[in-house]
Amino acid sequence: MSTETTIKLKIDNVEVAVPEGTTILDAAKSVGIIIPTLCNLEGLTGYGGCRLCMVEIHGSPKLFAACVTPVGMGMEVITQSDKLREYRKMTVQLLLSERTHICSVCVANNACELQKLANDLGVDHVMFEREWTNQPVDSTHDFLVFDRNRCILCTRCIRVCKEIEGVHTLDLKLRGKDAQVIIDLDDEWGNSSSCTSCRKCAKVCPVGAIYVESVALEETKDKSIAEFVLSRRNR
Repeated sequence: MSTETTIKLKIDNVEVAVPEGTTILDAAKSVGIIIPTLCNLEGLTGYGGCRLCMVEIHGSPKLFAACVTPVGMGMEVITQSDKLREYRKMTVQLLLSERTHICSVCVANNACELQKLANDLGVDHVMFEREWTNQPVDSTHDFLVFDRNRCILCTRCIRVCKEIEGVHTLDLKLRGKDAQVIIDLDDEWGNSSSCTSCRKCAKVCPVGAIYVESVALEETKDKSIAEFVLSRRNR
């Protein structure tokens, strides 16, 4: 006999009933309300790193990351407001300012989630001083390329490598804006003894940081890969 508790709440004045433990992000999706995010991906654990899915909860002065905040009984959530829109615009500008993001010369131009989000929010300039990084591009792998100058540190690649492929070739070093995704013990990709060349990292990268050489990104990207693999494993 099931003892699962159902949580009832309101999201943008829409009544929602979901199982206990469901995140606000997933609860919103269940009723067709889309909250922007760059680090979250179906099939991977929540990370709460990009801070684009922040929402308001009635009665609290704070903002909450929808992808890692569980629903609560009677909770009233606001996903769209002038305050949240300005917050998200600022967050996108900060992401654009931290690395060398120039859409016109990027392999992900017109196939980039950060670019699309900037367009959707009306971000047409960056008010922060830009950090023009000059990290070497790692093209030592037979066909995978890693350009850290375009990385937004969403850790999708790290999580899909660890949780879905099960090899944990990728990880993070350093902190803050100086953080970088590394391969094995900070080695070149071509020297990796753990990489299986599965391409999952390239499939889930939301920008042009990891890609398959000489293959159009539209043919490479597949955000559903983690969820697809998990669904097959659970059969």
